[in-house]
Amino acid sequence: MSTQALSAILLVIFLAVMIYVGYSTRKHATDVNGFVLGGRSVGPWLTAFAFGTSYFSAVIFVGYAGQFGWLFGLAATWAGLGNAFIGSLLAWNILGRRTRIMTQHLDAKTMPDFFGKRFSSVGLKIAASIIVFIFLIPYTASLYNGLSSLFGLVFGVPYWVVILIMAVFTGMYVIFGGYMATAINDFIQGIIMLFGISAVILAVIKDNGGLLSATQKLSEVPADGWTGGAYSSFFGPNPLFLLFVVILTSLGTWGLPQMVGKFYSIKSEKDIHKGTVISTVFAIIVAGGCYFLGGFGRLYDAPGIYSESGKVLYDKIVPSMLSTLSPIIVSVVIVLVLSASMSTLSSLVLTSSSTFTLDVIKPSMAKKNKEMSEKNQVAIMRIFIVVFIIFSAVIAVIKDAHPEFTFIAQMMGVSWGALAGAFLAPFLYGLYWKGVSKASVVVCFIWGTGLATVQFFISLNVIDNQSWPAFMKFTTQNSIYSGAIAMIGGLILVPIVSLFTKKLNKEEVDNMFVCYDTIVKVKEVDSLGE
Repeated sequence: MSTQALSAILLVIFLAVMIYVGYSTRKHATDVNGFVLGGRSVGPWLTAFAFGTSYFSAVIFVGYAGQFGWLFGLAATWAGLGNAFIGSLLAWNILGRRTRIMTQHLDAKTMPDFFGKRFSSVGLKIAASIIVFIFLIPYTASLYNGLSSLFGLVFGVPYWVVILIMAVFTGMYVIFGGYMATAINDFIQGIIMLFGISAVILAVIKDNGGLLSATQKLSEVPADGWTGGAYSSFFGPNPLFLLFVVILTSLGTWGLPQMVGKFYSIKSEKDIHKGTVISTVFAIIVAGGCYFLGGFGRLYDAPGIYSESGKVLYDKIVPSMLSTLSPIIVSVVIVLVLSASMSTLSSLVLTSSSTFTLDVIKPSMAKKNKEMSEKNQVAIMRIFIVVFIIFSAVIAVIKDAHPEFTFIAQMMGVSWGALAGAFLAPFLYGLYWKGVSKASVVVCFIWGTGLATVQFFISLNVIDNQSWPAFMKFTTQNSIYSGAIAMIGGLILVPIVSLFTKKLNKEEVDNMFVCYDTIVKVKEVDSLGE
């Protein structure tokens, strides 16, 4: 059977299952709590896989694996391990339980809603909603990246057709079943990703004569300042840049609304422990595997991965690797990449629509003394899911059809850093420390989005940073550095500003934190007690 026929069969089966799951879970999406959070009763496997599949999309498999594998060689695997142990393990341990407890206590359903209730500020809620809207849409559009080259490898169809298929089918199951449909489909898509990435790694290593032979070939590739061994070394040819990649891609998840939102729906204490382990193992295999695979990219140094000007096209590296493999492996990868992209897309559009409805539309209606029923809120969220999917698809098509519109690509590049830079510190401190001031949150919002905006204009050559002081020039040399520094800077700014600005009402804050002091009884098998 040809690669095209096999891929088509697998895709039809995959998409049919996605729609069936969406339709069968529609009964869970009749009210806001069910549509957005799955009734806060989602088990550990679904939550862990939802976290992992929202984390890793086609961007990591095709884009990041190709780019960072090319730049760092096998040392790129550190980025994957960082994603597992910082972005998953530590995130679950530090944020998971407290997020679930406080968001339920405050009845917060979105991250902007949390900021509004935790810091008693409608202004912060609206500001956070605007930040989510501005920076999450271009980030959503980036999920289509990489799909074009892979589908073109097999089907030869136009890019817009691939985008249309992904957008329509994702929209259908999210609209039908909301969070529960997304979580179940994420689980299925996660299983595909686990088996898919494992199969591809084994195939690529076998294609190069085994692990020792592949590593030996890679060690012979020269790099600047190296005669050989750079791309098979422990930290690669540029350890500092690698460190910033690890920080951005790992710590960033702590401040992304679509990631943190997964903790809102955890069912019970034991689910947190199970979810932590499952999520970490998933990340080790998927993220670690993707970056490890990308590390062998220079063994496929073919003319097709270069532009006419001689620039490396990172999105072409992984497809170039796959073109030499068997039809069954290529077919599995097609479904793998579509799975990774659809899972992340569903999470992002559900986050965007719920945030816009609950934190912008509903409050504006309340000001007009108009109450929105649960049914109307869910209906509006479904409408905005369609709107956000259309927005992201149109942006992706425009970007592909008009590469001269570099502002779209640059906007996508700064989105992650802007969101995490603005939200990470105030959210983290807000869960643990009563002393966080409203002013410090405002400063962090301005800091994160401001640095990202400056980086955006530098990337477009609107601002020239060449004459800036060394540290400022270093910070803004690319979106990786600026994004990582935005997050680290926020963690420093929030406590400093909080010490010198007006505190929130002590009684109100104490009432918020009382949720952590609630006494619960557990079986002795779960805790030995005193």
